[in-house]
Amino acid sequence: MGLIQRAHDIVEAKANMALDQAENPNDMLDLSYEKMLEQLTQVRRALVDIAASRKRIELQETQLQQSIDHLQAQAQAAVGQGRDDLAKEALSRKAAAQQQIDQMEPQHQQLTEQEEKLEQTLGQLQQRVTAFRTQKETMKAEYTASKAVTSVNESVAGISKSMSDSGAALERAQDKIATMQARAQATDELLESGVLEDVGGGTDDIQKELDELGNKADVDSELAALKAQVGASGELPAAGAPGSP
Repeated sequence: MGLIQRAHDIVEAKANMALDQAENPNDMLDLSYEKMLEQLTQVRRALVDIAASRKRIELQETQLQQSIDHLQAQAQAAVGQGRDDLAKEALSRKAAAQQQIDQMEPQHQQLTEQEEKLEQTLGQLQQRVTAFRTQKETMKAEYTASKAVTSVNESVAGISKSMSDSGAALERAQDKIATMQARAQATDELLESGVLEDVGGGTDDIQKELDELGNKADVDSELAALKAQVGASGELPAAGAPGSP
């Protein structure tokens, strides 16, 4: 697995873990962004460490190369003075220094390659972090707007329901008032027509007795008047005359 893919997988794994643990989308996005920044920091540190190791080897190689050049000069001077033994020793030390350089070169090459790969990884991560930061802010703004719209819609829905309930209550009250008014008008009409008295029971029986007593009194009064008239004249009044039955 390449370093780029590995770094990408690590970032995604940590981001997913943060997303699962968070509830608020804004917090989720911020946590993911923080994890990406941490990963970016780790790659930068690794790049610095590799660059430092490469630079240390290069300094050692430079020092060995300077030593080789110096030993070469010493060997030449020894040969010029007829000191082959010293020249041979200088050349032997020169070969040992060169051997050290040859042994360090593969490691130097490997560090150089790793450094180049990490530089590529770092560049890609930086682009992703920049893109994610822009997208994060956009998504947070969208979430805030959506939350506000949802809150307004819920408030409007609540007001509509309340108005609907109030309207239903108003209709019920109007119906009840109309029913009571109709009953009152009907009662007034029945009272005026005397229907309620006929239907009432006890009150109507008393009224009938009163009416009967009044009629009986009229009859008795008329009978007394008729008897007085007969006694005065000694004759019954002719048919059709005033006072005749």
